[in-house]
Amino acid sequence: MRVTLSTTTPAELSLPDGTPTRGLVLHPDIGGLRALFDDLGARLAAEHGWAVCAPEPFPGREDLPIPDRMAAMAGVTDADHLALLGAAADLLEERGIGPIGVLGFCMGGMYALKAAALGGTPVAGRFDRAVSFYGMIRVPEAWRGPGQRDAVDLIRDEGACPVLAVIGTLDAFTPPVDVDDLEATGATVLRYEGAEHGFVHDASRPAHRPDAAADAWRRVAEFLTD
Repeated sequence: MRVTLSTTTPAELSLPDGTPTRGLVLHPDIGGLRALFDDLGARLAAEHGWAVCAPEPFPGREDLPIPDRMAAMAGVTDADHLALLGAAADLLEERGIGPIGVLGFCMGGMYALKAAALGGTPVAGRFDRAVSFYGMIRVPEAWRGPGQRDAVDLIRDEGACPVLAVIGTLDAFTPPVDVDDLEATGATVLRYEGAEHGFVHDASRPAHRPDAAADAWRRVAEFLTD
């Protein structure tokens, strides 16, 4: 069901039957909140008993086409954007749901990594687990702006909750040196040989790899229920 967060941001809230076993803030990819993520939240709620809240990453600009969203990233600040994740966590906490993890894809995966940091961000300490599906470990050059830090620096400098990163070895957005640097912080990295960017969450993409996606989801479920 659609809800409105305290930041006036629209979000999709998916609740399981019965008492939730955990809360999960789900950050969509750069394409934003849409049927793909409505369905994903509902599936995670039904299969695992999680309460899932997915905020729109471009509130008030939901109709922006993908090229404009990419161009807008240089004007995004970590503080403002992470506040969206904090508001989603607030909504879950107000319903008595916990613990709360954060999970994201692509740009959302980058912000899931940033949200994992235990200091230096507006959501420091809010999440007990963080999952990043092919999130940018360092901000892409075209997205860089004065209000952003690289996720790997936040994690290294401030510490982090447990982090699981799902990476394809042919993903240009997560070069091997960045992946190695993230792993050196203590994050758990799952490398899928020959997989490209976006190989898990959208079956309509040419990059989708169903066997690898199923394995990644299995590992993610274990990580979030451990």
